[in-house]
Amino acid sequence: MSLRLRLLLMIGISLSLLWGGVAIWMLRDLDEEMRLTLDRRLAMSAQMVAGLMSQNPAAWDGRTGKAGASVLTLPPAGKGLACQISSLRGEVVARTPGATLESLVATTPGFANIEIKGKRWRSYTFEANDLRITTADRVAERDALLRDVMVAAIVPFVVALIGSLLVLWLGVKSGLVPLERLRQALANRAPDTLTPIPDAPIPRELQPLVNTLNQLLERMSVTISRERRFTSDAAHELRTPLTAIKTHLQVARITRGKEAEVALDYAEEGVARLQHTLMQLLTLSQVEGHFSWDDGRITHADEVARLAMRDAAPNAPEHIVLDSDNNPAELALPQALAITALRNLLDNALRHSPAEHRVTLKLRSSQDATCFRVCDCGPGLNPEELTLVTHRFWRRGSGRGSGLGLSIVCAITERFGGSLELAQRPEGGLEAKLTLPRVKQT
Repeated sequence: MSLRLRLLLMIGISLSLLWGGVAIWMLRDLDEEMRLTLDRRLAMSAQMVAGLMSQNPAAWDGRTGKAGASVLTLPPAGKGLACQISSLRGEVVARTPGATLESLVATTPGFANIEIKGKRWRSYTFEANDLRITTADRVAERDALLRDVMVAAIVPFVVALIGSLLVLWLGVKSGLVPLERLRQALANRAPDTLTPIPDAPIPRELQPLVNTLNQLLERMSVTISRERRFTSDAAHELRTPLTAIKTHLQVARITRGKEAEVALDYAEEGVARLQHTLMQLLTLSQVEGHFSWDDGRITHADEVARLAMRDAAPNAPEHIVLDSDNNPAELALPQALAITALRNLLDNALRHSPAEHRVTLKLRSSQDATCFRVCDCGPGLNPEELTLVTHRFWRRGSGRGSGLGLSIVCAITERFGGSLELAQRPEGGLEAKLTLPRVKQT
């Protein structure tokens, strides 16, 4: 169902129900008012006749002359009316042709429903000056009058309702024109067009939608640009070890002895480097994607430090010195990611520190977070290099490594609300401050 039809149905049905309820209420009140008005007309007619008769008592007093029932003539349009004048003793003084003695003489004062010659009548009887005056309306005539009045009231209502629905259809159609223009603008775009949608002229109600679409397009543009750069850099980084491996294998094929062994060793080293780069790429894609790392384990900061130290220096654990506050803090991120982030920092520190110097790992916990400080004694980084070191595949000179370690650390901290700060130490070397959130205590 289209949005236009849905709006029309919702508003049209609501208006119809509302107007229908008002019309029923109005017609019921109109019916009651019409019946009361007709009853008042009967009462006023009887009282008027009584007033006229009181002005000429000789016309009906049997003692002054011979009393006899006279028949009142009525025009054709008044055949639905009946009137009878009689004394309290039951002597009929005058009556209309539709009134009969049997039907009207016994009528009690006030309103009543009677039947005359098989037809229902509404009557009113009034007694004054020894006279009983009875006036009556034919019920069929009353009902016909009520029907005519209701038809006269309903027809304009129905016409107004139909006209309102038509105007509503045109209004909804006109109101949805900006939305249709927006749809056409999006439909006519090329698949790779990610420029913002012009926001003028656009109604205020559509402005939030356009802003959201523009924000989505901007995020998509940044993501696609980043992925293109990442793909280009990854292809370049993978091409180098593959070329080296191919070259060393060709050398090993055409040589013998020591040279072949050296070539195979270089090829093996290239395979290891390529494998490490691929593992780092896979980890980075999982951290930035929707991969679920939750393994149900509780992540303790001291255990993360111990496992990261073991992974970073499995053959020389004495190169890393741990300075911990022995606070059993529980981290609010999966253990595997916390170990990966800290291990990458330790790897960088070990790679750039002289062999005779040790790397210090300081562990401090506060109420909301746990801070890991990795301090090395290497050459450090200048201010320009500090701004580039977290970029993917960035390495100083032709240094070893994949250039993805700090990028993975940044991705982990961004995903779980941590932070990474790099600073040059006054005494030389670099300090990496990794802050990870703790589980909130309830």
